[in-house]
Amino acid sequence: MTTHNLLVELFVEELPPKALKKLGEAFANTLADSLKAQGLAGAQALVASFASPRRLAVHVGQVAAQAADQARQTKLMPVAVALDASGAPTPALLKKLAALGLDVGAGALPPLRRQPDGKAEALFLDSVVPGATLAEGLQKALAEAIARLPIPKVMQYQLHTAEGSGEGADFQPGWTSVNFVRPAHGLVALHGADVVPVCALGLVAGRTTRGHRFEAAQPVVTLRDADSYATQLQDEGAVIPSFELRRAEIVRQLSEAAGREGLVPIDDDALLDEVTGLVERPNVLTCRFEDEFLAVPQECLILTMKANQKYFPLLDASPGNEGKLTNRFLIVSNIRPADPSRVIEGNERVVRPRLADAKFFFDQDRKRTLQSRVPQLARVVYHGKLGSQGERVERVRTLARAIGEQLGGAALAAQADRAALLAKADLLTDMVGEFPELQGIMGGYYARHDGETEAVAWAVEDHYKPRFAGDTLPRGEVGVVVALADKLETLAGLFGIGQLPTGDKDPFALRRHALGVIRMLVERKLALDVHALIASAFAAFPAGHGQAQAEVGFFLRERLVGWLREGGYSAQEVDAVVAAGPERWAELPQRLAAVRAFAALPEAPALAAANKRVGNILKKSDAAPAAAVDTAHLVEPAERALHAALAAAAPLADAAFERGDYAASLQALAALKAPVDAFFDTVMVNADQPALRNNRLALLAGLHRAMNRVADLSRLAA
Repeated sequence: MTTHNLLVELFVEELPPKALKKLGEAFANTLADSLKAQGLAGAQALVASFASPRRLAVHVGQVAAQAADQARQTKLMPVAVALDASGAPTPALLKKLAALGLDVGAGALPPLRRQPDGKAEALFLDSVVPGATLAEGLQKALAEAIARLPIPKVMQYQLHTAEGSGEGADFQPGWTSVNFVRPAHGLVALHGADVVPVCALGLVAGRTTRGHRFEAAQPVVTLRDADSYATQLQDEGAVIPSFELRRAEIVRQLSEAAGREGLVPIDDDALLDEVTGLVERPNVLTCRFEDEFLAVPQECLILTMKANQKYFPLLDASPGNEGKLTNRFLIVSNIRPADPSRVIEGNERVVRPRLADAKFFFDQDRKRTLQSRVPQLARVVYHGKLGSQGERVERVRTLARAIGEQLGGAALAAQADRAALLAKADLLTDMVGEFPELQGIMGGYYARHDGETEAVAWAVEDHYKPRFAGDTLPRGEVGVVVALADKLETLAGLFGIGQLPTGDKDPFALRRHALGVIRMLVERKLALDVHALIASAFAAFPAGHGQAQAEVGFFLRERLVGWLREGGYSAQEVDAVVAAGPERWAELPQRLAAVRAFAALPEAPALAAANKRVGNILKKSDAAPAAAVDTAHLVEPAERALHAALAAAAPLADAAFERGDYAASLQALAALKAPVDAFFDTVMVNADQPALRNNRLALLAGLHRAMNRVADLSRLAA
């Protein structure tokens, strides 16, 4: 079978840079997968994707000119239906064969095979299906790849096609409407050095593409073969077609340019991907802005340079100043002039008004205190069913005072109340109006300017944290209290009006809020009852607000289980601890460590199995067991021995539990293995005498309570 490497390229107008990486990967993978499914490429064929601002391409290794023929077995119908009593074909069989395209007009039947099919016998037709040619298979694969592109927004444009350049028999030359992410102007399909005759988007495949708009040695690049694509584009077209190689080149140049200044570029993968999607021939240059702008909070300057200009701010790397913004930044140009001074001057001139705007906003905002803005929050709608931001602030204050009182008394409650009052005021500032991403951050700066304490300023700045997975938690107790109150209020408010996340849709980021609550409770070891917190959150709302405490509790628990498993604990360990229903989630790491240590004991499997058996017996019992064991009704030696062992072990386990030594609490129960085994070997729990039966159930209930304080050990049973 003849095989060559295959190259397919769609040449288009500038693609959306934020989506370019996904577009390139999707185009390459879908097209290659389709070729593999049709038998034109091997399952292990090497696939390389290319994506630049003006092209999507894929290189597939060892593609056949035609797929191998495929043997096909077609079930026709039961023999009883296909043949009459004399063995002649029935009209039903002839109709079926005709429908399959077989000529049975002269009564000649193709070879048919009888084969058992369940309880009856059926007729089967064996045939050979010719393998698809590359032209057929690639046409199908190309259509699939285009149809399944994750296009952010489709464009419709008019394309004028000439005779012979259309798709399908119904093609008529002239103007046609095309729907695609951007207007397409060229199609390349090379199998080795040969052009594959396929069409797409009104274009006929050829071997020519175009290089860089301004720097290509020649405007049209004629490709020699599939393997010369990347080399020819780079040498003749001044284009690095590979997204990954272009990104790596940008990283190299950024590091090199920053190193010459003794600085480091800001680390931002999303910005790096976007810039990679904007340039075909990256050229990193160093620019500067006036020192006076450094008086503006660096978050504002960094954001305006990244979001508006796609620049890479440079940060100080010297000891004591790590991460501090400097007045230098890097740009990634798409051209490489011999004298880059005009490019540098142009970018410096463009960024200056942006920075001046940021400085103006900062100066104007500081003319009013945060507290003076608070009354205006009553006119800002938070949610149509939840009232204004002003009403929300009062709910958060109520929660923050209650949480602060529990954690630190009146002093912490007062600070938390003050921070909660000011936390949303920066929503009314010019800076946050221009850059919503800075909410909270700007509030912290303005709070310090207003003379608020550092603890309050930190809390205002941090109360949105954690903003994303892996983000840091709020600094200080006040920040934790306000952040916890803010997230609980959000959960209670939106669950109360039925705005729950569904599937992958979570428009209010409730999963992130739930994870923030969990992380603060666990990582900051907060001595708070999660169920009481949920109840307090709902109590902060008016009486008519929907009561969904159970739903919020279940939602938090589901997020908790996932988070703990991601933290390296096994499903059994997590289920055992969470099933015990601890009220204070701060204890979870210690409980999980204790369960892991207990599971390593030789007695653990037998005790876990016994605990599961005890639980099942108690569930099936018609009556509730007695509160205490009556020693007068302990008649069997094994039950007396278990009662004595439990009386000795339970106080030790309980004492260790009360002092928070969960590992010791579980290890104290290891002594119960032998008496528990003996009890189940020799004692009939459901005795005929009611007094004996109830007493034994009471003994098992006491055993069950003692064994499941730290975790539900039955979850460890295999």
